[in-house]
Amino acid sequence: MRTKEDVINILGKRLNICDTTLRDGEQTAGIVFSNLEKYMIAKMLDDVGVQQIEAGIPTMGADEKVAVRHIAKMGLSASILGWNRADINDINTSIDCDVDSVAISMSSSDIHIEHKLKKDRQWVLDKVYEAVSYASDHGFYISCNGEDSSRADIDFLIEFAKTAKEAGAHRFRYCDTIGREQPFSTYDRVKRLIDETGLDVEMHMHDDYGMATANCIAGIHAGARFASTTVMGIGERSGNSPLEEVIMAAKHLFDIDSGIETTKLKDLAKFVSKASGRPIEVSKPFLGSNCFAHEAGIHADGIIKDAINYEPYDPAEVGLQRSLVIGKHSGRNTLITVLRDMGAEIDVDEATRLLETVRRASVQMHRSISHEELYSLYKDMQSDDSIYNDSDSA
Repeated sequence: MRTKEDVINILGKRLNICDTTLRDGEQTAGIVFSNLEKYMIAKMLDDVGVQQIEAGIPTMGADEKVAVRHIAKMGLSASILGWNRADINDINTSIDCDVDSVAISMSSSDIHIEHKLKKDRQWVLDKVYEAVSYASDHGFYISCNGEDSSRADIDFLIEFAKTAKEAGAHRFRYCDTIGREQPFSTYDRVKRLIDETGLDVEMHMHDDYGMATANCIAGIHAGARFASTTVMGIGERSGNSPLEEVIMAAKHLFDIDSGIETTKLKDLAKFVSKASGRPIEVSKPFLGSNCFAHEAGIHADGIIKDAINYEPYDPAEVGLQRSLVIGKHSGRNTLITVLRDMGAEIDVDEATRLLETVRRASVQMHRSISHEELYSLYKDMQSDDSIYNDSDSA
């Protein structure tokens, strides 16, 4: 088993990914991974360079414990973490699974303390200290999770984090449990946590208001060195911060490299999509088939002249390809370019005539026109055998 010093060395980058696809991702309503699928996902996460994998909840027992133990023994480069409540019995199940790290979770907001736990703040601090101390005595690298951090009183949250640090925690997980945080307050709260506790902070954000990625990035900008993500953003309710969005936004918008091999993200997502039964939406950032599909005439013309005009990054970086889509909104230059690539040369006047036919066909079929269909329409035009005659209406 790795020592906590070994884990600290693994987690030495400016931005480290602790992926929770196998824990929070599987908590999505309706998603159940088989153990074999879990092993494959863990291997693929390791292959792309994820630094830490949250493998599951050992205290669930049965197949869950078997899966976590197996993943811990797969010889992966990534650190393997088990999730626990702030309870010694939970931590004992993680010990049984030979993981090298543990997450210890406890409610931090007064809403949860009063209405869920039916306890008080001191009881919470006592349980955190007891559980973290126990895990520390057993040699674990420890993430202490403040459940519902975004609704917690910031002064108490700092006391919570300091208590965890004193007991032996290596980082604090800032959990936006119901996805109600916003980037401006995230930045301020996370920066204050780091400044006043000296602890590393991990961002665990939910997407109920569509802010998961933005909040995660705001925390990273404030100094957080860890991001809790899931592939495609799967997770409870509206999901979590998507792995692909966080690493690409950090890299391109803040020049922070997580070390993830982005060219392998598409294959990873395709596997998780199949295993989870959740399709990859065509417009999904960094994964969807429409990310580099251009139809509108002005945009397509700009891409033909230089991709930098309308593409924020090279599609090859995430294993995607550029495509020129033919349809209602296409322009003449798109038709000329696509047909030239197919071995047919047309001038501007011919492209103008052909474009009218293309637009009518696209509207009537309620879809775009394939390149092969475009070529067929071009050949019809060449032989004066248009699919439309003067009596046709669009």
